[in-house]
Amino acid sequence: MASRITAVLGPTNTGKTHYAIERMLAHRTGVIGLPLRLLAREVYDRIVKARGPSVVALVTGEERIVPERAAYWVCTTEAMPEIGADFVAIDEVQLCADPDRGHVFTDRLLHMRGLHETLFLGSETMKGAIAALVPGVQFTRRERFSELRWAGSKKISRMGARAAIVGFSVENVYAIAELLRRQKGGAAVVMGALSPRTRNAQVEMYQNGDVDYLVATDAIGMGLNLDIEHVAFSSTVKYDGWRMRALFPHEIGQIAGRAGRHTMDGTFGVTGEARPFAQEVIEAVEGHRFAPIQRLQWRNPRLEFGTIARLVQALEESPRDEWLTRGREADDLRALKTLADFPEIRDRVTRPADVRLLWDVCRIPDFRSISQMEHATLLARIFGFLQSGKGIASDWLAGQIARIDRPVGDIDTLSKRLAFIRTWTYVAQRKGWVDDETHWRAETRAVEDRLSDALHGALTQRFVDRRTSVLLRRLKQKETLVAEVNDKGEVTVEGEFAGRLDGFRFQQDQTSSPDEAKMLARAAYEALKPEFHLRADRFYNAPDTEMDFTEQGGLMWGTTAVGKLVKGSEPLKPSVEAFVDEEAGADVAEKVKRRLQHFIDRKVAALFEPMLAMSRDEALTGLARGFAFRLVEGMGIIPRESVAAEVKELDQDARGALRKHGVRFGQYTIFMPALLKPAPTRLRLVLASLWEGLAEFPESPPPGLVTIPHIPEVGAQAYSLSGYRPAGARAIRIDMLERLADILRTQDSRAGFEANPDMLSITGMTLEQFADLMEGLGYKAEKGERAKTRPVAEPKAPEAGAEGAENPIPEESSPVAEAEAVAEAAEPELETFFTFTWAPRPRHVRPERGERGPRREGGGERGERGPKPEGRGERGDRGDRKGGGEKFGGKPKGKGKPKFDDAKKGARHFEAHPPKKEKPIDPDSPFAVLAALKGKK
Repeated sequence: MASRITAVLGPTNTGKTHYAIERMLAHRTGVIGLPLRLLAREVYDRIVKARGPSVVALVTGEERIVPERAAYWVCTTEAMPEIGADFVAIDEVQLCADPDRGHVFTDRLLHMRGLHETLFLGSETMKGAIAALVPGVQFTRRERFSELRWAGSKKISRMGARAAIVGFSVENVYAIAELLRRQKGGAAVVMGALSPRTRNAQVEMYQNGDVDYLVATDAIGMGLNLDIEHVAFSSTVKYDGWRMRALFPHEIGQIAGRAGRHTMDGTFGVTGEARPFAQEVIEAVEGHRFAPIQRLQWRNPRLEFGTIARLVQALEESPRDEWLTRGREADDLRALKTLADFPEIRDRVTRPADVRLLWDVCRIPDFRSISQMEHATLLARIFGFLQSGKGIASDWLAGQIARIDRPVGDIDTLSKRLAFIRTWTYVAQRKGWVDDETHWRAETRAVEDRLSDALHGALTQRFVDRRTSVLLRRLKQKETLVAEVNDKGEVTVEGEFAGRLDGFRFQQDQTSSPDEAKMLARAAYEALKPEFHLRADRFYNAPDTEMDFTEQGGLMWGTTAVGKLVKGSEPLKPSVEAFVDEEAGADVAEKVKRRLQHFIDRKVAALFEPMLAMSRDEALTGLARGFAFRLVEGMGIIPRESVAAEVKELDQDARGALRKHGVRFGQYTIFMPALLKPAPTRLRLVLASLWEGLAEFPESPPPGLVTIPHIPEVGAQAYSLSGYRPAGARAIRIDMLERLADILRTQDSRAGFEANPDMLSITGMTLEQFADLMEGLGYKAEKGERAKTRPVAEPKAPEAGAEGAENPIPEESSPVAEAEAVAEAAEPELETFFTFTWAPRPRHVRPERGERGPRREGGGERGERGPKPEGRGERGDRGDRKGGGEKFGGKPKGKGKPKFDDAKKGARHFEAHPPKKEKPIDPDSPFAVLAALKGKK
C-alpha cells in the first residue's frame, strides 16, 4: 500500500495535534515531531496515559526515555530518529520559514515519511509551499472550534481573570509578573527556557486556579493547550536574534489563537504601552487570513566530511528550487568555523572521521549563551576528550556537574544553572560520549529536576502572593472566610497573615492588593468583634501603672498607643481622644475614652497635688488668694519680673500663708520646689503646649542637670516651664539659681568680688562658664591675670630623741630643687581670675521691674537692706549643690588649687628656658647650674 501524505492546515484551536495523536495510535508504530520540548513532554504524557510507559519513547536534545519495546516516539523536530515507522507527523510545519530553525523543519518536510501515513500540521499559509514541494499531498482544512475577537486595550489592573499576558523578553515577563503579584495576587510564568518540570508546575498552578493570570513569552503560541480566555500583548515588537522588528500578522494570530479553549470563545488585545494593532491586522487575525509563505529556509542535507573546508562548503551551498532559500548562518556552523581557526583543532583533524566527530560536537546547542568564544572553548575541550577514544573523563564531568548542582539562589542564578545543566544532559544523551551513559543520564536529569523545583519555588515566591490568591478564590466561590486572632494580636484570615491588632486599631498588612484590601478588612473585623470587647474590659480594669503619656501628648497602654490628649476647658483639665476603630463599636470606644480620662485626671491630681491643694485652701484670702491663682495659671512657676508689682503688695502674713503650701519667693522666680521634679515638669510641658496649641511640644530636659544649653530658637517660656532660666550660653535650674543668688547677696557687688568655690560648686561650671552665666544675669565680668601663690611648706621637725635632734646638721640641698626654686622666683606661674560687679542699665533706659540688680525679698525703698535670707529649707537641698553630675570640666569642690609635681615643673622650666650655649655648665657641679641661672637673671 502506498504511503498517504496529508497536510492538515488551519488556525489554532482546531484540534490538529489531538487528531495527529489519534492517527498515530491507530498504527502499530509512529513518530511525531514537535517544535518545543515542553510540548513534546505534554504529548508524551498523554500517550503514556493511553498506552502505558513501556511502549512510548521521549527523545529531545536533553532528555531520552526509550523503553525496549518502544513503538511510539515523541520527539522534538531536531531529534526525530530515522526509523521505519508506520506513521510520521510534523507539527507546526510553518516553522519551515523560521530564520533560525527553519532548515530543520524543511528537511523533515522534504524527507521524513511514514511507511503508511504522513501528516503535516500547521498554518494554512503553508499550503502553496507544500503543494509545490511535496508531490501527491492531500489537504484537509480544519475550522476553529471557537471565535476569536479583538478586545482593544486594557490596563493590567482592570484585566479579567484567566488571561495571558505576552512579553518578548525575560525582563518584560518578570516586570509584568511582579505587577500582577501586587495587584492581582500573582501569576504563573511560562517561558521556552524553562525546563519541562518547572513549566508543568507553573502551568498546573494556573490550571488549578491558584492564580488567575499567566505571563509568557511567544513560546505560548506553540501548541500549549491552556484555559485562556484573553491574550494581551505587552509589546508589538520583538528581537528576532538580529534586530528589533514589528510582529508579523501570522505571528500575532499564532499567539492570540491561544485564547479560547475548544468551544469557548476568546479575545485578544494589548496592554501597557503597546499600541493597538492596525485594523487590517485585526481583521486578518479574526478571520485567520494571512499572506502565504513564499520561501522556506533550507540547508544542504548532503554533507561531505573529507575536510573541514569541504564540510563548510557543503553547508553553505545554495538551493536550486525557487521555494527554498539558504537560511542565516546557524550556531553549529558558526561554532565549526570558530574551531577551524584553532591551531590545535586544525592540526588534529586529519581524517573524515575526525571531521564527522567535530561536526557532531559543534551541533551541541549553546544553551548557556555566554559568548561565542566561550562556547567554542568548551566544544574544543569536549572534542579533545572524544578524539582520544576514551570519552569524556568522568572526574572532569563530575566536577562540571557538581558546580551546577546547587539548588539555591535567586531566579536569575537558578535559570543560568538550568541552562548550564542542559549542555551536560545533551552530552549524556549522545551514545558513546560518556563512560556510563545510564548513570550520567540519571545524574543530569536529577540535577535538572532539583534546579527546576528550586526555580519553580523561586518563581512562586516572587510572583505569587499565596494569601491574595487564596482569598480571591474563596471570595469568588462566595465562601465564608475564617479569621483568627492570637495572643500577640496577629490576625490571620484562612491561615494567611492579614494584619495586627495594635491597641484598638487594626493595622492591615500593606502588602495586600487593592482588590484584596476590602475583603481582608471585612473578614478580619468579623473575627475582631469579640476581641475588641475583651480587650476593652482588660484595659478598663488595668492599673494606672500600665499607662503613661508621651512628651507629645500621646497616651500609651504599655507599648501601644491607645489615644492622645486634646485641649480641654482649662490647662489642667485636658480631654482625651481614644484610638478605636469605628468597626469596634460605640460601646468599646466610650469605655476606652472613659478609662483614659480617669488616668490623666488622676495623674494631674497626683503630680500637681501641692498646687491644687493651695488653690482649694479657703484660708487664703485677698491678695494671697489672687496670687495663688496666678501661680496655678503658671503651673507652679512664675518669673518674678512678670509679677513684681503683685509681690511687692504682698505683706508678710500673705507670704507666710503661701509659704505653708511650699511656695518659694526667689530673687528671680516664684515657684513651688515640689513641682520641679521630673514627672511634674514633663506633664507641665505637655499641658502648657496643649493649651497653647503647639504643633510640636518641647521635650523636658534630662533629670538631674543643673544647667542645660541655651538654644535661642527655644522660647523663654519653654525654659521657664522646664524649671530653668536662660543666662548666657546656658540655662540654670531655678532652684540652684536662687541658692546662687543667696551667696551673691553676701558679696560687695559695687566694689567687685571673685567667684568662690561654693559658687562654682553650685553651678558645676568652670570659671569661664561661670563668668558667662554671671554676664547673663546682669553682672560685668572683668578678666585678669596674677601670679599664682603657692603654699609654703613648713620644715619637718626632727623626732624627739633622735640622733642629732639638738644640733641638726642641714642636709645638702638638691641641685634640681634649688634650680626649681630659682626658676619659680624668676618666672612665677600666672592664674586667671574674674572680678564681678553689678552692671545696671543706663539711667535713660527705664528697666523693667525686677531687673535693677540683686534685691532682697522684702523689697522696700532704695537703700533699705530688707530682711535677711531665709533658712536653708527654702534655699533647697544641700545635696543638689553637686549639680546633678554635670561638671563641664570644672574644678572639684573644695578650696585651693591642685598642686603640680615639683619635679615635673622644674623639667618644664628648663625646656622653656634652656641655658645659653656660650656658658657651658659642668654636669658634675650642680652649683654651676645655679650660678649660671643667677648670672642670667
